Amino acid sequence: MTIRSLSDLLKDLAEHVKNTGDMLTLKDLIEAFHERGFGFFLFLFALPAALPLPGLGINAIIALPLLLLTAQQAIGRHSIWVPHKLAQKSLKSETINNFITSATPWVKRIEFFIGPRLGFVTQGIFSRLIGFLGFVMALAVSIPLPLTNTVPAFGIALMAIGVLMRDGLAVISGAIIGIFWIGLLSWAVITFGPEGIDLIKDFIKSFFA
Repeated sequence: MTIRSLSDLLKDLAEHVKNTGDMLTLKDLIEAFHERGFGFFLFLFALPAALPLPGLGINAIIALPLLLLTAQQAIGRHSIWVPHKLAQKSLKSETINNFITSATPWVKRIEFFIGPRLGFVTQGIFSRLIGFLGFVMALAVSIPLPLTNTVPAFGIALMAIGVLMRDGLAVISGAIIGIFWIGLLSWAVITFGPEGIDLIKDFIKSFFA
């Protein structure tokens, strides 16, 4: 079976939005792309927090769906369930189109390094492990502090595209990146208190000074 690229899936989404009105609900997206599984929606919600895109926001609009999706993946669900109120959450079609336009170049760059390999890591019992690790990262994304959401969100996005493209190496890389970062922040806070995060921020900024 031919595995379609994520950029092609984004084209599908753009076409679907084009045929919809000015507003689009989360339910509309799920019904249109349910066969893509959790990977597509995890990537869709994680990417705006992971990359400098004019996306859909982070806390209320992104963190909650990430938590909901990863939790369901962790318990082994094969189809996505969302509460009725969340399913009716409306997004402007223009906002989604702007996101797709901004995300596509980044996606194409990422796809250059993605390909089917170690596919067994993306299926079966590993899928639940991916969900559990993603849930831990999503908790970090939900914390409204600088540097606590970007790297874990990137980890989720990388695992999601790995699942979509059957690339186990991408899944493993995303898991390592996200969990390592959360571990680093936790160690800094435990060792130095709240100032530990500032120390890490200053250390990172020193590379760009």
